[in-house]
Amino acid sequence: MERPLSPFMFPTWYRFQITSALSILHRLTGIALAVGSILLVWWLISVAAGGEVFATTHAFLASPFGIVLLCGWSIAFFYHLCNGVRHLAWDAGYGFEIRSAAHSGYAVLAGTVLLTAMTWLYVFLA
Repeated sequence: MERPLSPFMFPTWYRFQITSALSILHRLTGIALAVGSILLVWWLISVAAGGEVFATTHAFLASPFGIVLLCGWSIAFFYHLCNGVRHLAWDAGYGFEIRSAAHSGYAVLAGTVLLTAMTWLYVFLA
C-alpha cells in the first residue's frame, strides 16, 4: 500500500489532531468575519442615515435572529483573535512541540469561550 499524498483523507489515513481542526476553523472564522463585516457596515450606514433606516436595522439586530448572528460573529472574532496570537507565537519560534501545540490549541478554545461569555454578560447586564 502506498503512502497517501493528501491530508484530506482523515478517516482513512490520518487520526484527528486538534491543530489541524483549529487550522481549518481559523480559515472558516476568517470567512465568517468577512461576511459578518457586511452586517457591521450595514449598521454603520444605518446610523449615518438615521430615522427609519436605523430603527429597522436596530429592530433586526435586537431580534432573536440578529442576536444569534451577533453572537456567532463575536465567537468567530474572539476565536480568530486568540488563534492569531497563537500564530504570532509560532512565527516567533515558540510552541512547535506537539504537546505545547495541543495545549495552546485548548487555551485558544478556552480563551474564546471566556472572552465571548464576558462580552455577552456585559451586553446583557450593563
